[in-house]
Amino acid sequence: MSETTSTREKKPPLNGRRALPPNNSNDEENEVPELDPFGLIPRGFNPKDYLRVVDIYMFKEPHEINKQQHHTDKYYNPKLIVRRGQPFQISIDFNRPYRPETDQFWLEFLMGRYPQQNKGTYIPIIVGNVLKPGEWGAKITHRENNSIRLSIMSSATCIIGKFRLYVAVWTPFAILRTRRNPATDTYILFNPWCQQDAVYLDDEKEREEYVLNDVGIVFHGNVEDVKSRSWSYGQFEENILDACLFLMDKAELELSGRGNPIKICRVASAVINSRDDNGVIAGSWNNSYDYGVAPSAWTGSVDILLEYYSSKQPVRYGQCWVFAGVFNTFLRCLGIPARLITNYSSAHDNNANLRLDFFLDDEGKVDTRLTKDSVWNYHCWNEAWMTRPDLPVGFGGWQVVDGTPQETSDGMYRCGPASVQAIKHGHVCFQFDAPFVYAEVNSDIIFSRMEKNGTQVIEKIDTTHIGQLIVTKEVGGDGMVEITEEYKFREGSDEERLALETAVMYGVKKQTTRDTIYQPQSDIDMDFQVQKAVLGNDFKVTITFRNRSRNSYTATTYLSGNIVFYTGVPKSEFKKHSFSAKLEPSSSSSFDVVIKSTEYMSDLLEQASFHFFVTARINETGKILAMQKATILEIPTLRIKTKGELVAGKEMSVIVEFTNPLKQTLENVMLRLEGPGVLRTIKKEFRSIPMNSTLTWEIKCIPMRPGLRKLIASLNCDALRHVYGELNVEIQKP
Repeated sequence: MSETTSTREKKPPLNGRRALPPNNSNDEENEVPELDPFGLIPRGFNPKDYLRVVDIYMFKEPHEINKQQHHTDKYYNPKLIVRRGQPFQISIDFNRPYRPETDQFWLEFLMGRYPQQNKGTYIPIIVGNVLKPGEWGAKITHRENNSIRLSIMSSATCIIGKFRLYVAVWTPFAILRTRRNPATDTYILFNPWCQQDAVYLDDEKEREEYVLNDVGIVFHGNVEDVKSRSWSYGQFEENILDACLFLMDKAELELSGRGNPIKICRVASAVINSRDDNGVIAGSWNNSYDYGVAPSAWTGSVDILLEYYSSKQPVRYGQCWVFAGVFNTFLRCLGIPARLITNYSSAHDNNANLRLDFFLDDEGKVDTRLTKDSVWNYHCWNEAWMTRPDLPVGFGGWQVVDGTPQETSDGMYRCGPASVQAIKHGHVCFQFDAPFVYAEVNSDIIFSRMEKNGTQVIEKIDTTHIGQLIVTKEVGGDGMVEITEEYKFREGSDEERLALETAVMYGVKKQTTRDTIYQPQSDIDMDFQVQKAVLGNDFKVTITFRNRSRNSYTATTYLSGNIVFYTGVPKSEFKKHSFSAKLEPSSSSSFDVVIKSTEYMSDLLEQASFHFFVTARINETGKILAMQKATILEIPTLRIKTKGELVAGKEMSVIVEFTNPLKQTLENVMLRLEGPGVLRTIKKEFRSIPMNSTLTWEIKCIPMRPGLRKLIASLNCDALRHVYGELNVEIQKP
């Protein structure tokens, strides 16, 4: 009785809709019998009389043929890792020489708890004489004594993940299998080197950058003042591959769908953020990071992914570049070419109508109650490279994917993959989320004011501010390359007009300005410049008017300085200044407004980001001129240097130095340092750093891998964030 009940308990509950439960965990396994009889086994049957597998050798060391040929030698993982659609080698030792005339054996690759041949989770491979490119098969390349060498070809469309390998031998009465051996587990990844793979990339330099480079650059700051910092992707570090496969289990992506990069990108863009599925990173944009790490303190993806893999709980906290950095690690780790993109002056348009509405009150000040849209100083997302067989020809190549939770798509916080080519040409009807990305790079900013009688008066339309600079890291270097042209045609060109009309035809809402009055003051130009300044210093804003008419005018001018999050959302107004400007005919005049450090230091947010609105009412005509600009302060950097010989396997020292530039003591300062292949992330807290004093931190480490490596450090405390330093080091071979 007990025998039957225990087997009954193991069975999954019946489900009228499907014969088998969902197979969506790469981690779970089924039991595979070592002896699989065809019926009754006769008494005299002895398995030892037949061909038997003694040992399987996988050639899985980094220096051996498989990992070398498959570009997987950098993975810090003892098991075999190969890329699909390309042959790999194994050898099998039998208990006696193999006789092809009478002996029959085959290989079995299995994945998940319910392997099925038609789902691609059970793959039997018969040994033949020839390998067909891009299809499963095996052939014997060498026979010697009791062992044979096999070349195995995987399908160029097979599932990505970890397979279990068995060797099965046929006997007249039963199938004999090797017992479960984790040492022969084989990871199969995407293959950008294989022409039949959906992620094939034909340029070797680009493959080295977008698949094999484990550090990158995040561009931040704003259009007027582009800043950069390094980010350690660390896709080859220990346990990262398993952590990335776990993300697909977490997202409950059916194993049978895991050969498709489109599906993988879509579910990953949801699971990278913690909204609605308890995904990897919890976002926080409110400047308080209790019980977590400030987004600016992270130096790379490894700590985040490993913490999530072990705790299964969202890691706190991230903002757009953190989501994008971790997403990039995930994509490159699985073999999908990927890069991190920064869009400067990125529109977050709440009602997707291709316009950001800034409402002014009677004095010309921005009305924060009514204004819901915001302009992010910058926004980071990713591009992944793949074919799009689900779209018409011509929309493959780079696809936008975004893990930052901004708006829902099909009921979840996710975005993409959206074809960059489709966005450029306005073909926003093609899945997924193209209208949202189109608005991020193409919206207009409209300043308007309500008259007492309820009519809306448009004071200014700015068509060029949004998405004016889109950049990524250059291939093979740390420089910046502009890719704005890949997203949009030149401002004001016929093609741009056509792309907009196409987008509107396909349902992007573009409100006309016909029902509103728009008669700007055309004979006066206003501009303003913000002086570059270091955090903690005073600086000035210079407002310039150019009166092109023959009339004299007076302008009541109003400057509002706001401390903003990098998302453009204001935290507080720290400066109000108004003055009357006399504008002589046919001449220019400038006016300076001084901003003192005491006015902004107490409220400063971590990216030291300001947003200035300048509005001027021309008293003679009642017209309003309006302009807005974001600016950031220079933040001091960390200095990194090394001491001792830089040789793999030998001890060396890394020294991090920082001088406090502020007119106050910094408290509870957290330093982080990491460098893929040189040292794991190290953290240290310093209680206080008095003003003008210098902190020195020395760490000893033993670099493991030779070659050009990067050390990345960050400093973080409540009064000062986004302090970085980096150093390229060349580690010699021993």
